[in-house]
Amino acid sequence: MSLTPRAVVVHQPTEYEELIARHGTKAHAAFFLSSRGRSVEEVERRYALQLAAMTAVTSSLPMDWRRGVVERADLPRFLFSPEDVIIVVGQDGLVANVAKYLHGQPVIGVNPDPERNPGVLVPFAPDAAAQLLRRVSDVGRLPVQARTMVQADLDDGQSLLALNEVFVGPRSHQTGGYTLTLADGRSERQASSGIIVSTGTGATGWCRSISLERRSEVKLPGPVEDRLAWFVREAWPSPASGTQLTQGILDARTALYVAVESDQLVVFGDGIEADFVVASWGQRIQLHESEVKLRLVH
Repeated sequence: MSLTPRAVVVHQPTEYEELIARHGTKAHAAFFLSSRGRSVEEVERRYALQLAAMTAVTSSLPMDWRRGVVERADLPRFLFSPEDVIIVVGQDGLVANVAKYLHGQPVIGVNPDPERNPGVLVPFAPDAAAQLLRRVSDVGRLPVQARTMVQADLDDGQSLLALNEVFVGPRSHQTGGYTLTLADGRSERQASSGIIVSTGTGATGWCRSISLERRSEVKLPGPVEDRLAWFVREAWPSPASGTQLTQGILDARTALYVAVESDQLVVFGDGIEADFVVASWGQRIQLHESEVKLRLVH
């Protein structure tokens, strides 16, 4: 017998909640904010919007469904199931935070504060959740957008997924050494502050900043394209390192390979430096499009 769906509501503490936890009372939080030219009413309003959105979503969950609620900080320890339906209540970045822990479960993004949040990945108002959830039982009726993800595989079995981009480089963001090899066999020893491999979802962020700064002619991928863009940051020319292979496109059949020639390079995704894997001297990293895609309800 198949299990009934489980709705998993993902959220993160608001600035107001974090201030109360740190300062103990609203009055102390208000004093702290006023010393920085801000008002407690500003952050309290956003807390109220988040609370209202959470209430609207949780009250709309079908009575016969199982349910779970998980904060952003607990995502690495939360066990998602194949039959889960994920409802993300918060900013666009929270969708990226949860995407790497999923394997095809549909994601509904709810925007509690459209005046502040762009809503690219969280397009729905809180009161739209009930209608969407009623349609989830027939997944074929859900308008789902498959978004490409990028994957880094180390030769020791470690792996990391990201929705926006993967960074490979020194933890200090200074200079690290490696040999970069393309699928067509071209190879170059390099010294740089790191490599960015971006999806179409991430192509409006870090990747785009690099592209604009160097006036690159590389056409960045769109949100649902099966392509990745890659850029080497600040490649250093020297007798032992080159600067010719510094940007390009990967399709679904190609990969970028990095052979580490530094004491240590870190690999992290979506700008979350605290969640990383380490590659030591002599290790090899493969960067490519993942078979896993984010299934975003839109």
